[in-house]
Amino acid sequence: MRFLHDQAGYDLTYSDVFFVPNYTDIASRFEVDLKTPDNIGTQIPLIVSNMNAVAGKRMAETVARRGGITVLPQDIPADILLPMIEYVKTRHLIFETPLTLRPENTIAEALSIIHKRAHETIIIVNERDEPLGIFTESDAVGHDLFSQVGKIMNTDLVTISADSTPQSMFEKLHKQRLSVAPVIKNGKMVGVITQKGSLRSSLYKPAIDGKNRLLIAAAIGINGDVAAKTELILAAGADVLVVDTAHGHQKKMIEAIKIVKNLSKKIPVVAGNVVTAEATVDLINAGADIVKVGVGPGAMCTTRMMTGVGRPQFSAVLECAAAAKKMGKHVWADGGIRYPRDVALALAAGASNVMFGSWWAGTYESAADIRSDNEGRLYKENFGMASKRAVQNRGAGDGVFAQAKRELFEEGISRSRTYIDPDRPGAEDLIDQIIAGVRSSMTYAGARNIEEFQEKAVIGIQSGAGYQEGRALDTNWS
Repeated sequence: MRFLHDQAGYDLTYSDVFFVPNYTDIASRFEVDLKTPDNIGTQIPLIVSNMNAVAGKRMAETVARRGGITVLPQDIPADILLPMIEYVKTRHLIFETPLTLRPENTIAEALSIIHKRAHETIIIVNERDEPLGIFTESDAVGHDLFSQVGKIMNTDLVTISADSTPQSMFEKLHKQRLSVAPVIKNGKMVGVITQKGSLRSSLYKPAIDGKNRLLIAAAIGINGDVAAKTELILAAGADVLVVDTAHGHQKKMIEAIKIVKNLSKKIPVVAGNVVTAEATVDLINAGADIVKVGVGPGAMCTTRMMTGVGRPQFSAVLECAAAAKKMGKHVWADGGIRYPRDVALALAAGASNVMFGSWWAGTYESAADIRSDNEGRLYKENFGMASKRAVQNRGAGDGVFAQAKRELFEEGISRSRTYIDPDRPGAEDLIDQIIAGVRSSMTYAGARNIEEFQEKAVIGIQSGAGYQEGRALDTNWS
């Protein structure tokens, strides 16, 4: 990457910069390969942050199926974490996990789970899990909430063979005017497929481990018994281990990395967060394979306003990535992502992967429960991982006095409504939007992969007016 003019004498955010188009011989954005250079197995450079309201098993399987990875939060108890990882490891690489109910279940029960998947469909099955019919939200209109779904389900069932090609699946669904259908193999249902899902399976590669299972990452903190937590995560089968704390350039982080690296020689260790070259070098020398960059850019984080500590994210990524590259290592850009352009800019600055949380929060697959406001609009509640709410969850077993003291020092928003976008309600919709932008950015730069992008990208610095000029308007100027 190079700057169009002299580099600014101050640090830059993503909004301060823009790409300059280069000469290119790339005819289509589909010529771009987004496999990440950090070699963790991700096929697209998108990582779901380890936030309690965001990263769960539904998010993890959905994002991994399209090539990214989710980091499970450090606050998840062991008896829940292990089944979550096992669940993700047993999901199908192409077909979505269906929502299922028995005929005797009620409409109320169906409506309580139907928004846990973007396909918004429940398959009604018998005791052998064989599909009997389909229930959608529209089927409930005019019926009592305690009516049984078996009495109102659509029994005109169309199924898809698991051996079908993506094109034939799409064409069958399109011909039947169906948005979703159960997938059958040897008489048993192995998942569901949507029209968009069949298209996506031809556009994306899943992020998989050496046993052809979906990738999953997990986070630990730097306090407590780090070795025991590491061994637990490794035994559960996580593919990437993230050592996570708000201030990563400290003695306890260095000690934690050494412990984790000694136990997990076979899987990548990510550590952070930091914002300087010095900190990046220290964490890599301690054993980190990847360094997580970002202090204060996240939507749920109040660190900069509370403490004044942090750094504009574009400059932080640029400096830390350069330091890591000299050592043969990589960085993840963590936080500050509001638009697809921000992901592209983070990659151009040198990040091998881009991590964010709040944007994922407003999707059906995020871990938070779905709610409805007074106007019937669906939303989910998000909160920062240094907020009072997160501190309460993390220290629930430490005694009321110790917990109360910690709650006095919060650096995050405890409650924020993130509305479901009716046009892009699912995590896969968000992936489509971001990847379309990133692919186009790379074709403008004349780059066919992320490494070329980091070499060829030309960056300019703009005024606030320049940034505003680039924003689309949904009404006229006057």
